[in-house]
Amino acid sequence: MTGGVSVGLVVNPVAGLGGAAGLKGSDGAEAQRAALARGATPRAGERAARAVRALLSRRPGTRLVTAPGPMGGHSARAAGAPHDLVRPSPLAESGPSGPTTARDTRRAVLAMAGVDLLLFAGGDGTARDVLDAVRELRERGERVPPVLGIPAGVKVYSGCFAVSPAAAGFLAAAYLSGTSGLSGTSGGGPGRAALIEAEVVDLDEDRYRQGLVSPVLYGGLPVPAAPAALSGRKAGSSATAPGTVEGIAREVVSRMRPGVRHVLGPGATTRAVGRALGLATTLLGVDVVERDGAEGRLVAADVSEAELSGLVEGREAVLVLSVIGGQGFVLGRGNQQVSPRVLRAVLGTVPGRLLVLATQQKLAALGGRPLLADSGDEDLDRMLAGHVQVITGYHESTIYRISAASEELYG
Repeated sequence: MTGGVSVGLVVNPVAGLGGAAGLKGSDGAEAQRAALARGATPRAGERAARAVRALLSRRPGTRLVTAPGPMGGHSARAAGAPHDLVRPSPLAESGPSGPTTARDTRRAVLAMAGVDLLLFAGGDGTARDVLDAVRELRERGERVPPVLGIPAGVKVYSGCFAVSPAAAGFLAAAYLSGTSGLSGTSGGGPGRAALIEAEVVDLDEDRYRQGLVSPVLYGGLPVPAAPAALSGRKAGSSATAPGTVEGIAREVVSRMRPGVRHVLGPGATTRAVGRALGLATTLLGVDVVERDGAEGRLVAADVSEAELSGLVEGREAVLVLSVIGGQGFVLGRGNQQVSPRVLRAVLGTVPGRLLVLATQQKLAALGGRPLLADSGDEDLDRMLAGHVQVITGYHESTIYRISAASEELYG
């Protein structure tokens, strides 16, 4: 490795595969095969390249250390980044979703222990693999580099991820420049800027697919100190008064017109809309419903991105999405079925076709931070930015700011 600062890059090439396919996760070879069979395409490599491009825009000439092929090399080349390859094990290079494993991720992290900052692209499962490698380094008494997650998975509940790929790149550049987070305060160079311990949490995907949300805390990772640029750990909604949620559902139903297809995103609040229509909709999937007189009709349940696109293309439709507590995401976390092509088909140029649902408590917990969109298409996210009406109860709503996750901090 040549002189100067170094950045490690590890990509989990199958991260996020299961999202658009409606599988609610990508852990395990069976889920990955099913996702590919449903037409899912890998997204982690492109999101990693986006982060690297953002990093290079602030620190031109930064050199990467990465693993071969889909575990980083492809992303570095796509971003035009000079890079060195490490070969900690016989890593797969057989395709964009090559048969890499959690073990490959851990080995790659161990091989990059000497870098000034380690970027990894994936979801909560990948964060756990990175944490396992960090623990091994600590047991050996070796130096542990600070890390930063590039969000690319279906589940991104851990606090070690930046709010978007671009934010990851910009935050990495700030850290490498020795600033304390994004404040501009000099820390004297990489390794001396402030770090915080960010939580790593994950869900049991089998239980998650059954509608059982049970996040487990696995530990913490050292990340650059910039809380506003980090996703933060997802906050639960168990303290929300059921009556408030039911009021939101009643308001949504009162606005529904017969024959208009309504796309209900994941979450307890949107499931309450289904109950208000007399329907058994899913908690963690995406469902399509219509109002038929005083009752509801379930058009399709737990759809994939491809199925959803076919159901809304050329039809009048409305998106009904809830806010992720603590993080503020409306798009891009757990609802990847609502893809850019679905968004364009539904929204067109009519803002009223997006209904955002959140209790007053959930909005208050954001502390004035905006709602976030990370659809995977930055131009589309910018188009959505501005202000949106948020339904907070029966005959109750408020206007709240929504931002493109890629630009909220660095636009």
